[in-house]
Amino acid sequence: MFKKFRILILLLILTTVGLGSWRANSRLTAWEHTVHVAIYPIAADNSPATARFIGDLSTDSFADIGQWLQEQSQAYGRTVLQPVSIQLAPPVSEQPPLPPSHASALDVVFWSLKLRWWASQHDAISGPKPQVRLFVLFHDPQINAAPPHSTGLSKGQLGLIHAFANRQQNRQNNVVIAHELLHTFGATDKYDLATLQPIFPQGYAEPERQPRLPQQFAEIMGGRTPIDAQTAEMPASLAYTRIGPETAREIGLQKPAP
Repeated sequence: MFKKFRILILLLILTTVGLGSWRANSRLTAWEHTVHVAIYPIAADNSPATARFIGDLSTDSFADIGQWLQEQSQAYGRTVLQPVSIQLAPPVSEQPPLPPSHASALDVVFWSLKLRWWASQHDAISGPKPQVRLFVLFHDPQINAAPPHSTGLSKGQLGLIHAFANRQQNRQNNVVIAHELLHTFGATDKYDLATLQPIFPQGYAEPERQPRLPQQFAEIMGGRTPIDAQTAEMPASLAYTRIGPETAREIGLQKPAP
C-alpha cells in the first residue's frame, strides 16, 4: 500500500511539473516578448585562475548570444526587438547536483527534480525574474581539459553548462551556452552522440550546399562544422553558426509545413 501511495504522489508531482513546463515553454516559443535569461557562474574547481575569470565576467561577456539570436529570429521573419535579455547573476558558491552516469530513466527524473529544487534555492538575482536559468560551471583548462557534457532542460527551463575559465575561449563558451539555451526552448540535438558528427541533413547549416563538404557554418544544434565525412570542428564563435529549419520549427521560429 505504501509503495502504491508513493508512486501516486510521484505521478502527481510529475503531472504538476509537466503542466507548468508546458505553459512556460509555450511562452518561450511564442516569440512575442523578451525572454529573460539569467546566467549563474560557478567555479568548478579551486583554481585562482577560475576565480579571477569569474570575477572579471560581466553581462557584456554574453552579449553576442542575444545579438546572434536576434539576427537568427529576424532571418525567420520574427520581429520581436529583443528576443532574449541576458543578465549575469552573482556567483554561486555551492556545486549543483550533477546528472547520474549510466542511470535509469527514473534516476534521470529524480535528478531533474533535485536539480530544479537546488536551482530554486540558488537563483538570487536583481531585476525581472528570469524565465530561463543557466548555471555555468567554469573549469580551469590547465586542470580539466575535457569538462563533462552540458545539459539543457526544456522541462524547468534550466541549463547546467560546463565552460572554460579562459578569456580566449569566451566566444566558444557562448556557442555552448547558446546551444544549451535552445535546449530549454525545446530544440533537440542534431549530432551523432557516438561520433559527435552532425547528422545530415538536419544537423547541417547548409544541407543543399554543393559540394556539400566542407560546410562554412555549423547548425547550432548540430554543434560542429562538418569538414569531411569523419571530421567536424567546433565553431570559433556564434558568427559561424546558424539555426536550421528543423531547429527553428522545434523552438517556434518557423511554423511546421501544412
